[in-house]
Amino acid sequence: MLLELSSVSRRFGGLLAVADLSMTVEPGTIHGLIGPNGAGKSTVFNLITGVIPLTAGEILFKRARISGLRPSEICRRGVARTFQATALFREYTVLQNVLIGAHLLAAPGLAPALFRSRSYRERERQARGRGRALLESLGLGAVASQVAGQLPHRDQKALALAMALATGAELVILDEPLAGLTAQERAETTGVLRRLREQGTTVLLVEHDMKAVMGVCDTVTVLDHGVRIAGGTPREIQTNPAVIEAYLGVEEPGA
Repeated sequence: MLLELSSVSRRFGGLLAVADLSMTVEPGTIHGLIGPNGAGKSTVFNLITGVIPLTAGEILFKRARISGLRPSEICRRGVARTFQATALFREYTVLQNVLIGAHLLAAPGLAPALFRSRSYRERERQARGRGRALLESLGLGAVASQVAGQLPHRDQKALALAMALATGAELVILDEPLAGLTAQERAETTGVLRRLREQGTTVLLVEHDMKAVMGVCDTVTVLDHGVRIAGGTPREIQTNPAVIEAYLGVEEPGA
């Protein structure tokens, strides 16, 4: 397994937001995390990425404990995340955003960057080449030199994904990647997710579009009030009485 949550809990004062959660994410899969509003999905993402500490339990990535590490260290180990509210360097170009995602400026050290040594220039050239290739693969090649803040909503979401992938992540955690997209854009984005899986990248996502979740995910975990109530294949989830009662039978207005 790539990611393992073992008896994970998180308490905020008197509120138990996540209660004794155990789940695994297998490598090379798309894993959906679903549930009603307030189910604890975002809290789980924050726990995995080190934004907030656990109250109990542990989280392993590639069988090594990552709970308790700083978010930057978790990212360096191969876990990257996007947010529902797209976080970009809006005044920078699309390509510059991707290079920041790859930590280009920090990688060689201060002196080589200041004096633009030959080795630094070569690393920069290679990084730009990889960044442009990544943007092409996500349909952003034509806007590489455009300021990120001027992009339409779909392209901003694609750029956030590109920044996560630029870190070299083995596990990409996506918070509502389809929110606010048109039907055509949703289809294009699910196609991107399938290609990522084919290329060996593992995806863990929260998404309220149940048709998309059931169509693209290999495995689905369902939360309700911080408790795991079901897990399995999309077919198993769709026919689970507890899931139907808690979530699938209720029309949700959005994120």
